[in-house]
Amino acid sequence: MYHKEKSIQIKNSASALYNNLSVLRIAPRRLTYFTVVHANVVNMVSASWDGLNYSHRQLQSKEPNVATSTSLIMQAAFCVLPSRDLLVITSQKGIQMYESDGSIMVYWHALDTPETPTATYCIFMGKNPQFCCLFLSLGISSGAILVFDVPSKGSNITLSEVLEEHKESITDVASECSGSQECIADLVSADDGGNLCVWKSGEEFQLLNKIPGFDMTCSSVKLWKGTVVAGYGTGQIRLYEAVTGILHAEVSAHARWIYSLDIAPFSGLLLSAAEDSLVRVWHLTVTPETNSVEIAHLHNECVTDTQICGAKFCDGDGYAFAVTGYDLSEIIRYTQS
Repeated sequence: MYHKEKSIQIKNSASALYNNLSVLRIAPRRLTYFTVVHANVVNMVSASWDGLNYSHRQLQSKEPNVATSTSLIMQAAFCVLPSRDLLVITSQKGIQMYESDGSIMVYWHALDTPETPTATYCIFMGKNPQFCCLFLSLGISSGAILVFDVPSKGSNITLSEVLEEHKESITDVASECSGSQECIADLVSADDGGNLCVWKSGEEFQLLNKIPGFDMTCSSVKLWKGTVVAGYGTGQIRLYEAVTGILHAEVSAHARWIYSLDIAPFSGLLLSAAEDSLVRVWHLTVTPETNSVEIAHLHNECVTDTQICGAKFCDGDGYAFAVTGYDLSEIIRYTQS
C-alpha cells in the first residue's frame, strides 16, 4: 500500500519524546514544513513537493533577557487556525509562538512554576468570530491546560482560561479534526495516568466527560467524528465515544509503548507508531445510524532497529506519512503505491 521515498536529512537527531514530529502542508507554495525536537533545538525543514529543494532552520529555546538558554524543548507543533498558522514551541521555561515559517517570534509566555514539565503539547480550534483559540497544555504535575486567545494577526495574544481537571501530567491534547460542526465535543486531553477529559469550547470550557485510566500512560490521543482514539504504554489503542465514554473497540496494536497517533481526517486513516519499530495504518469507520465505530488494519511498515518517536500524515487524505526515530538524523517518508 505504501512504499518508501527518499529520506529528508536533518541537522540533529530526534529526542525520545512523544509525538516528536509536526507537519504543515503549504498548498499555495507547494511546500511541506517538518519540525523535529533535539534537546534545546527545533530542527525545521522546508521541502518542495517535487523533492528537489530543501531549506533548513534551527530554533532554540529562549528566555527573556538571556542570551543563550539550555532549557529543554518538550514539544514543537504547527497550529492551523482559521485565519493564521503558528509554530508553537514549549520548553521547561515557557511557551514561544512563531509565524509558521519560524522567522518571527510573536509571543512568549513564561511558566511561573519551578517544576519541570514532563511533556507539553499544543492544539487548535476556533472560539468566536473575533478571536481564534489556541490551546496549550503544559505537562506539569498539576495537569493544567492553558487557553489562549489569538488574534487573526499581530502579537496581542492573551491567556484567557486555565483548565485544572487533571491531577497528573498532561501527555497529549487534541481537537476535533473532522471539521464537523455537529460534534458536541471539541477537545480531549490525556494524562500520565491514562485519564481522558472531554471538553466543549465556549465562553468558558465545559467538561463533558472524564474517562478513567488504568494507571498506564496515554501517550497520544486524537478526536475524530466524536470518537476518542487513544494510544497507551501497553501498546493498545482504544476507541471511545467522546460524550458517553462508551468503549467501542480495543486493539492490541503494538508490542511496546505507543509514541504517536495521527488521523487523516478526510479518509479516516489512522497512523500508529511505537517502540517496537512498527508503523501501522488502520481505517476507522463511524456509522452514526447505529452509533458504532469499527477499526480495520491495512498496512505495516517496519523501521528496522529504530525506536520510533514521531509519525504524521503529510496530507488530509493519508496519501503520504513521515516518521522520526530516537537518535535518527533523518525524516523517513512513505507514499501510497
